[in-house]
Amino acid sequence: MLMRLPALSLRAGPLLAPSSRFLLPRSPGCRCSKGWSKHGLWQLPKVGTEREDYQRGQSWPPTHNPNCPTQPVPVTPAQSGSAEILPFHPTDPDWASYKLGIFICLHCSGVHRNFPDVSKVKSVRLDFWDDSMVEFMTHNGNLSVKARFEARVPAFYYVPEASDCLVLKEQWIRAKYERQEFMAGENAVSPPGDREAFLWKRGRDNGQFLKRRFVLLWREGLLKYYTKEEGKTPKAVIHIKDLNATFQTEKIGHPHGLQITYRKEGHIRNLFVYHDSGKEIVDWFNALRAARLKYLKLTLPDLPESELVPLITRNYLKQGFMEKTGPKQREPFKKRWFALDPLERRLLYYKNPLDAFEQGQVFLGSNEQGYEVCEGLPKGIRGNRWKAGLTVITPERKFIFTCPSEKEQQEWLESLQDVLSSPLTPFNHLTASAESDRGLR
Repeated sequence: MLMRLPALSLRAGPLLAPSSRFLLPRSPGCRCSKGWSKHGLWQLPKVGTEREDYQRGQSWPPTHNPNCPTQPVPVTPAQSGSAEILPFHPTDPDWASYKLGIFICLHCSGVHRNFPDVSKVKSVRLDFWDDSMVEFMTHNGNLSVKARFEARVPAFYYVPEASDCLVLKEQWIRAKYERQEFMAGENAVSPPGDREAFLWKRGRDNGQFLKRRFVLLWREGLLKYYTKEEGKTPKAVIHIKDLNATFQTEKIGHPHGLQITYRKEGHIRNLFVYHDSGKEIVDWFNALRAARLKYLKLTLPDLPESELVPLITRNYLKQGFMEKTGPKQREPFKKRWFALDPLERRLLYYKNPLDAFEQGQVFLGSNEQGYEVCEGLPKGIRGNRWKAGLTVITPERKFIFTCPSEKEQQEWLESLQDVLSSPLTPFNHLTASAESDRGLR
């Protein structure tokens, strides 16, 4: 797939001109005139013309100036011995930090540029690399740098994945390279312990974000929040055993938006919060994870730490709008927001994405227990506006849904099947007994 690079200054890297030509700095000592602009920049072919010729015979973007053999070929991950890329980087990254000796993706390159004292960035394919830079990359690489800067990452600390939001990636990069929190020569990162701060919390009824005082008691395994700054009686006391936290920046509408959920009287209560500081909200997230890991170790002492880490917090496997009908399958289809929790095997639905409580939920057992998901609607059932349907079959009843598109339908089918095809875990047995009899209300 062809992608267009963003416009950058000449000092920062390649420039994308208004004419849609990619421009590269001219190699020192190059005497070739063909392909070079009057500003000393080599112009790559326009999209859809000569560029197609490159695709037929060569890889794109070109790794050197085809009109000038003195233009050096940039270093590649293979040259540096980097068989593994960082967790959230693509397998073929186009950028590199030539000061750290690592290959990075486009998103991370922007973060690295923010601290030039630690990291300096070049394009792997489009920038000029001198021999000393290539030599440095060859003797370092992602695996070597990872071993040095990630020597002592605590088990509770969240390592971002490709699908995670920007604030998680940014703070991971800053913690690792800028603050150097995980290097072997430093003191080991200890559990955060008790924590107190003011977070902006969305009001349950009016939808306004107001400052609320949050207090985490790590040893007691409790999270409290207060509506008054010096209040003595908390508005809510949340047990860590019932808690989950997941960044939901798009849904909340803030780049630091965090969703905290917990069980309350048989329902799922949602708190939507954020902090103006990216570091502060990520520190809170990891503090909650540390408290959760402590609880899991006490509750499931026979499981190794490596099996407990995935149970600390979880992201929704799939979210989005679908329409649903009732248990008689004759009720009108109504549009609802659905969220699939893979760890607790729940399909939750809400009237709106930012509702404080769910309207209902389906407990999802396994295929071995008689749970299935099928494409399409039962004979004689027609949706309201949307026609792409799916049916979830449980031992008690069938649940009928329609999706806004066939693409959404396939994504829901795959996500639901992922949950149903996996066996119940020891963690599921802690919560499944109460959920299996409730069904969808």
